[in-house]
Amino acid sequence: MKGRKLSAGDMAARREIMLETAFRLFTEKNIDSVTMGEIAAVTGFTTRSLQRYFHSKENLVVAVSTWAWENYLNVNREQSPENTGTAAETYEFMVESFIRLYRENVDILRFNQFFNVYVRSQKISSEQMQPFIAMIDAIKARFHLVYLRGREDGTLRTDYSEEEIFSTTLHLMLAIATRYAVGLVYDAGVSPERELIAQKEMLLARYTV
Repeated sequence: MKGRKLSAGDMAARREIMLETAFRLFTEKNIDSVTMGEIAAVTGFTTRSLQRYFHSKENLVVAVSTWAWENYLNVNREQSPENTGTAAETYEFMVESFIRLYRENVDILRFNQFFNVYVRSQKISSEQMQPFIAMIDAIKARFHLVYLRGREDGTLRTDYSEEEIFSTTLHLMLAIATRYAVGLVYDAGVSPERELIAQKEMLLARYTV
């Protein structure tokens, strides 16, 4: 006898459970050491069910990263002044988002470190990475509007290219926040937030008017 056909809502709920569980296990144990079978066992579903949703561990890892960042970005977007503030105010909010990320969502930073290593070690293809790439492109599209506003209101240094401001800000803030999140600090007297704030101030001094 065939089982009951799941509704779209049931399928979405199952997928959410799988993503949440995989994120937690990947963050706690490192992606390499967690198997599809282990994730399935914790969720209470079968490995076959997990594979039916994601087809492979590589696809699951990319889906988890996309899901985690999109959840964070959706909340962050609700607080952003991008529709009401100046370009400089929106840019400052963008930079401060990395400090809030370290304060409130450090697990995302830990997962992201494992994710970067896993993607390179497994040589995940650009096709498999497409959901993650699309998410990054959406962030770039939002920043593009901020950059255009900066040209109009004169509060952003648009003599620097849009690509430079976006890439430098993303990589510098993410790198230093991740460094603290995964414990790559050897001086017990160092204040992570103080250094993150210093980095923020340097970026604002360089790119805002």
